Amino acid sequence: MKARRYIFAVVSVGLLFLLSLGLIQGETPTAPPVITSVDSLLQKEIAQENISGAVVQIKQSGAILHRKAYGYAHLYDYGMVKLDQPEPMITGHLFDLASLTKVFATTFGVMLLVDDGKVLLDKPVKTYLPKFSGPHKDSVTVRHLLTHSSGLYRWQPLYYHGRNSKETLQYICDLPLKYPVGEARHYSDLGFMLLGYLIENQSGQSLDGFLKKRLYNPLGLKHTTFMPERSGQEQFAATSHGNPFEHHMVADDNFGYYCSEDVEDFTGWRHYTLIGEVNDGNSYYANKGMAGHAGLFSTVDDLQALINLLLNKGRFNGEQLIREEIIDLFLTKDEFGNGLGWGMSPEVIKFRNPPEGSFGHTGFTGTNVLVIPEYNFSLILLTNRQNVGLNSDGYYYNLNPLRRQIAKIAFSYVKE
Repeated sequence: MKARRYIFAVVSVGLLFLLSLGLIQGETPTAPPVITSVDSLLQKEIAQENISGAVVQIKQSGAILHRKAYGYAHLYDYGMVKLDQPEPMITGHLFDLASLTKVFATTFGVMLLVDDGKVLLDKPVKTYLPKFSGPHKDSVTVRHLLTHSSGLYRWQPLYYHGRNSKETLQYICDLPLKYPVGEARHYSDLGFMLLGYLIENQSGQSLDGFLKKRLYNPLGLKHTTFMPERSGQEQFAATSHGNPFEHHMVADDNFGYYCSEDVEDFTGWRHYTLIGEVNDGNSYYANKGMAGHAGLFSTVDDLQALINLLLNKGRFNGEQLIREEIIDLFLTKDEFGNGLGWGMSPEVIKFRNPPEGSFGHTGFTGTNVLVIPEYNFSLILLTNRQNVGLNSDGYYYNLNPLRRQIAKIAFSYVKE
């Protein structure tokens, strides 16, 4: 009888601990402040239908401070029809990472090739992609692409001109530069598309194949992939209803994305809710779902493993997957206050007054990560804000205030 009481007491304490971390469903009146404050913020956003759902994980020095899924993976269907039985969000759902692809796929891919000696950061891009040449382009280096200082357009509807990666690469190579090379940071999807092609050219493999062989498989990642339905993945956070935002980008020059294409000349606009299919049009249409700027899907656990690799200076299970000096090189600020691929300035990582060495990135679908190496701290926030549709101004809900609030709450708790 005493043994049974002891086992019951141990199990009860364990359950309370798991509840406090959000690892199982339920509430506890003794939850730490970081949990109750983040809970309150996210539940309010979901109740107001600013987002459909979210997954958050806050971790420090190997301990998960908070991990929880909120709301719904799929709340609205095409035409903004609210589902009678929406799909609850769980921590295992895969998210369309959008521009987190730039760091969790492409930047890692370049790191590996630099580590192999197959790519030199200050070599002209034309060394690896000979078609990218001509006036001013000859001076664009790999480093320029990684730091968004190449002078390339930030965005163009490339699917009007390319039906696959070969045609799309040619069109980018034919485009004149928009800005002077190296003058300033002009965030560019096109630059990271070029980096994706560069990785494929130098590795002799597809972007997905190279990363799986050299990074994702060695880390034991099961859910990080491009075109996830090919590998039998089934649980996705639903995103947009077709491509209304990009349609607006092409149709309205006053929307901020001036381009010369006529919206009526493209007949491929999607008319269904995107589930497990990349939202970004240049990835989906022009690159068949796999591109250096967008298209990667993943889960909170897989992203945490990739963050841990950076925090552990490239080591995993006693093996050095990427040399420490390469990690340090990519996470050193440039003249624009950011790293190679990774954002490091407060404006980019959405965190005010970050400790030195902090880095992160955001994604258009509603994703972001923040890492503070000095405190061995990481924050992953994944939302599917697009599933609740556009606001009256034609934009998706602005997550940046929420991102900053959650980062401030989490980090203030860490420092206590």
